[in-house]
Amino acid sequence: MGTGLLALAAGLLALGFLPVLPPVWLLLAMSVVGLMLLPFRTHPVAFFLFGFAWACISGHWALDDRLAPGLEGQTRWLEGQVSGLPEQGQGVVRFELQAAQARRERLPRRIRLAWHDAPPLHSGERWRLAVKLRRPAGLLNVQGFDYQAWLLARRIGATGTVKAGQLLRPARLAWREGLRQRLLDVEAQGRGAGLAALVMGDGSGLTRQDWQVLQDTGTVHLMVISGQHISLLAGVIYLAVAGLARWGVWPERRPWLPWACALAFLGALGYGLLAGFDVPVQRACVMVALVLLWRLRFRHLGVWRPWLLALNAVLLFEPLASLQPGFWLSFAAVAILLLTFAGRLGRWRWWQAWSRAQWLIAIGLLPPLLALGLPISFSGPLANLLAVPWISLLVLPPALLGCLLLPLPHVGEGLLWLAGGLLDGLFRLLGVIAGAWPAWVAPLLPWWLWGLSALGALLLLLPSGVPLRVLGGPLLLLAFWPPEPVLHEGEVEVWQLDVGQGLSMLLRTRDHAMLYDAGARVGDFDLGERVVLPTLRKLGVRQLDLMLLSHADNDHAGGALAVWRGIDVARVRSGEPGALPAALQAQPCESGLGWQWNGVRFRLWQWSAATDGNQASCVLQVEARGERLLLTGDIDVHAERALLASALAVHTHWLQAPHHGSRTSSSMALLQRLRPTAVLISRGRGNAFGHPHAEVLARYRRLGLAVHDSADQGALTLRLGTFGPVQSLRAQRRFWRD
Repeated sequence: MGTGLLALAAGLLALGFLPVLPPVWLLLAMSVVGLMLLPFRTHPVAFFLFGFAWACISGHWALDDRLAPGLEGQTRWLEGQVSGLPEQGQGVVRFELQAAQARRERLPRRIRLAWHDAPPLHSGERWRLAVKLRRPAGLLNVQGFDYQAWLLARRIGATGTVKAGQLLRPARLAWREGLRQRLLDVEAQGRGAGLAALVMGDGSGLTRQDWQVLQDTGTVHLMVISGQHISLLAGVIYLAVAGLARWGVWPERRPWLPWACALAFLGALGYGLLAGFDVPVQRACVMVALVLLWRLRFRHLGVWRPWLLALNAVLLFEPLASLQPGFWLSFAAVAILLLTFAGRLGRWRWWQAWSRAQWLIAIGLLPPLLALGLPISFSGPLANLLAVPWISLLVLPPALLGCLLLPLPHVGEGLLWLAGGLLDGLFRLLGVIAGAWPAWVAPLLPWWLWGLSALGALLLLLPSGVPLRVLGGPLLLLAFWPPEPVLHEGEVEVWQLDVGQGLSMLLRTRDHAMLYDAGARVGDFDLGERVVLPTLRKLGVRQLDLMLLSHADNDHAGGALAVWRGIDVARVRSGEPGALPAALQAQPCESGLGWQWNGVRFRLWQWSAATDGNQASCVLQVEARGERLLLTGDIDVHAERALLASALAVHTHWLQAPHHGSRTSSSMALLQRLRPTAVLISRGRGNAFGHPHAEVLARYRRLGLAVHDSADQGALTLRLGTFGPVQSLRAQRRFWRD
């Protein structure tokens, strides 16, 4: 049975690694073959085929429920019901619409929408909305957050922006919405949003600073409804019944163990319903149910079989759960605890078990965090050593009891005030820890080095006395000193990051690095902080010799301040230094300035007669072994005409499309003089400006230029000085990517 469970899990987990999904007819044939093999000794193969076929068929259903390509970018009137709790942001409300219907088109069952300056929205309401629809898409950078995979895992088939709306039917039973509002309004010493996250799993009210503190200290799991919270409540109920039975208070006619397990599961299920019963909550409830069932009837089967049963149960219920990082981290953490405590000789004291568990979880989760590209908190063991019992024993009980007793005047509010104060004290303590030890973003690791570090972590988790365990530490430390990229004299590595409607390019020689533009900042979403900085760290860039901001427009310089704060920047230059934040201390572009780094030549140019910011863009020419790249910012045809009279108007192999390919740029005169072989376009998919313009694309095609577009290909990279091809991240196929 154990091998069958392992084979079933392997088949279900294989989904996340597929570049394309097999056709349905082949999956049905696999199922038939599995049925034929089931009576024989090859039943593990049959279980693998069942799991693989079911996961892939589920993936097909999710892909088939996405928005039709013909509706991309169109505005349609549709009707649907608000699902879950709407997320309140800075001037925008994000929410999900389920059972969406339109008169003439078939729509996905779930759509994620954003509504700027929206009226009050409540869960369960039915609305008629005018929506500009988009197919699921997201930015694609080096080991960055895969928004498209996240949407598919939640079975969201489209996104969109609401233009207008009309309420058709108010919510009937909006008790979760009402409870959240009570938590946000109650006097909780400024931590009402934190209580809403802790009690209901709604973290939309937490500030960006709060999330950063949680990330730096490795305590994000404490502020979302996770297996820890649900298992804690189930454990309290179980222990309460067991204590009553031990003290002789429990009725003798009712066996205490079945009642303890049943009441504990009901408590966990009720907490899950309070939290909205999303996929992570469902996973936690399934695991609690199996643990209680194991305690009740199947303790003789050992501890690993319930873990495998829970893994398979979650994946059979929702095969796409494996596309979410939380799935891997939660099951890995439980596996580490089982490996740590199961089968050990002797007993640890409670304080030894608690402290060692934190350090061993930190070691064991290091390989999955590296594989997923997530930040690693060195202060996590210490922070969790304090924060887990603080939340579990001091904050959560009065928070839940306060919600239950809110109908009683002053009683519920008082308990929530106490819980909020305790939570605020914890955040202050975590802030001090985060300031001393911020999270670390590990550079990219080759697969063989990751495998050695994972082996080292496994050896360290094994009991003392195991042969070769002493090698665990050195092998694990290899992850912290990855090999540097090999860049020869006269070569420069160029990265065009995927920052949506904006621009950010990294240029790195053997000993130097510079950033050309830093992406945009829109409200509280700073692409410099969310995309540029993590990518720099992931690529192993520790400092910038120069940050060159072409001009001060938000889509080029909005993220500059976050980059400047997050990494050592020796110098900042810009075509509009006076329009940038004073903290950057930006210097002017200095047209004609040139320098060399490791045999690579750089030269600046700016139109002296510019009348606006776009025309004033600081243009950069890079030449490596005779291969040239020209970065043009947002210059228009007038600035292009002036550029033709400069020393930069020579044959250029790679051209960054001026002004994202707008109609007022990329003149035929410029293209004929430069004679580029390829054009790099950085823009947002379905942007409101219509970039790149159809006339400009036709001009590129007429001249036979290769067009590389970040909206279609994600981040792009090339090695200037080798005359090699450009590489795109979207070429690394995954079945959910268009």
